[in-house]
Amino acid sequence: MTPSKASPTFLVERMANIRHRRQERHPVEGNVAKARPVTWEPSEEFVKNSHVINTPVQTMYIMGDLGPYGRLGQKENEHVLCTVKADSNGVITVKPDFNNSKGAYRLETEGEKREVWRLTLENTSAGISQEEKEREQRMYKDLYVRHKDYLNSLVGQDFEMPPPGILRLLVNGEIVSAKGYEYDNLYIHFFLELPNNWSNLPYQSLSGVTQTCRTRSLGKENVAFFSYPFNFEAFFRKEDETEESLPQWPVLYFEVLSLDFWQRYRAEGYGYLVIPATPGCHTLTCSTWRPLQSGTVAELRRFFIGGAPELEDSSYARVPGTFKGDRLSRFGFRTETTGSVTFTLHCIQHARAFVDASSLKKRRQTVLDQLGGFSQQGSVYNVLEAFQRARRRMQEARESLPRDLINTAATLTPESTA
Repeated sequence: MTPSKASPTFLVERMANIRHRRQERHPVEGNVAKARPVTWEPSEEFVKNSHVINTPVQTMYIMGDLGPYGRLGQKENEHVLCTVKADSNGVITVKPDFNNSKGAYRLETEGEKREVWRLTLENTSAGISQEEKEREQRMYKDLYVRHKDYLNSLVGQDFEMPPPGILRLLVNGEIVSAKGYEYDNLYIHFFLELPNNWSNLPYQSLSGVTQTCRTRSLGKENVAFFSYPFNFEAFFRKEDETEESLPQWPVLYFEVLSLDFWQRYRAEGYGYLVIPATPGCHTLTCSTWRPLQSGTVAELRRFFIGGAPELEDSSYARVPGTFKGDRLSRFGFRTETTGSVTFTLHCIQHARAFVDASSLKKRRQTVLDQLGGFSQQGSVYNVLEAFQRARRRMQEARESLPRDLINTAATLTPESTA
């Protein structure tokens, strides 16, 4: 609580007009200061001058004698109505402020009558002429322009552009929550897999582990709110420009685990998330599963000891990047559906081809140009992929037919169309 009659201290008044010095003092080698470094008995004036960096200020007080008629000139009836301060920088401070359009200030005297006075402060100085006002505005405008040019010289006017033929992908993501799992004290381990033709910065880590979070009841579900942020930056370079198929996007694999009182963990679920091909904000919920081992003994071991079947490679939740065959068989692999994890992703795509295509208004032909069309047409990816699949099926069908039949079909086509 602030007392009703509180007054500012000396330090507060002097710190109101403080101006820190920006001089950098460099000690000279071999030169030892002759002054005493410690003052054992400092005086009051020395303390004030040493602890406060102030600007010289001239102060003027406007006083008022609020005493009754016939008793003027007594010190107890004198009150400070206004304080005017002017420093060496040309700044004038008036306290209290002018109240032309506001209500009057209220002053209450002490004593038997306790009179109440109303104080109004007005600026009656003559205003500047129109010519001086315009000159002042031109001076301020020139000052602002020079300050703007100075800031532009520090920041620069050109954005950082990736090299030609490279797509830059920036993802700022957040692991929002996880729900529907059997045990409490959940945490998530995740890592990002970059397909072919993708790379990242050498010092950037593509994996992480969230904090351990306890669940809370939200409706009929037990939800753990992580709010764990992460970000990464990846670069795509198309080595073969003759290939028309769109690239594969990075995949985020994650594993949900639970921690018990004895610091033993259990695998609660595996899942994956394909980074969206369209820029913007995306909120995605991914379902998870875990390997299931049949039998009562396995469930007792999971409950008491914490042991449970785990995947040696977390990318097996989708199609492993090291898989090179035609078919990936999971016959006989038993799993159990568990909960789900919610992600929020903010994706940004940056490429020089986007700027060239928009400025020259040329037809998109390269892979990077096709990627730039996602911001304007969201279904172009599905259309191009369907066209590539149909084209591959047609080529396979043509290769499987005998050569004589192909020649015959080629000669009959014009007659049938005619």
